[in-house]
Amino acid sequence: MRVTQAFIPHFKAQKSGLFISTTSIGGFMGFPLHSMYHATKFALEGWSESMSFELKKFGISIKTVAPGGIATDFASRSLDVNRTSDYQDIEDKLFEQMGLMMQNASTAEQIAQVVYEAATDNKDQIRYLAGEDAHALYERRLQIGKEAFRQEIAKQFEA
Repeated sequence: MRVTQAFIPHFKAQKSGLFISTTSIGGFMGFPLHSMYHATKFALEGWSESMSFELKKFGISIKTVAPGGIATDFASRSLDVNRTSDYQDIEDKLFEQMGLMMQNASTAEQIAQVVYEAATDNKDQIRYLAGEDAHALYERRLQIGKEAFRQEIAKQFEA
């Protein structure tokens, strides 16, 4: 937000500009034990949509790129886990699901291609899904509806 605030006067002066933020498929749907992560991604999606209305009259666009899994060591090196016995069963299933997700993860180059598309396509479009897994999850949610999708996810984590 601070970077955006800092650049808005410059973009207004040149009557054009483009902000691209990386969000996540987690900005469209929630999963167990990720409440804070999803809160930030949902917030960024809503903030970007609202800002698109406010900035458009100045020739400034704002877009988001929402990837699914990316083939990095995210789930090992940078994942800080605070395990608790209250959620041990859900945590075990979650790590199992993450392992499966990472088998189908996109490469950084595939995500970069979507960022490039967003930066150069000149479309009045805010959201760009990135990765086959993100597209599949989003399409499934659209296909069966938000609540049915939520219930489908919940069943995956039942004890």
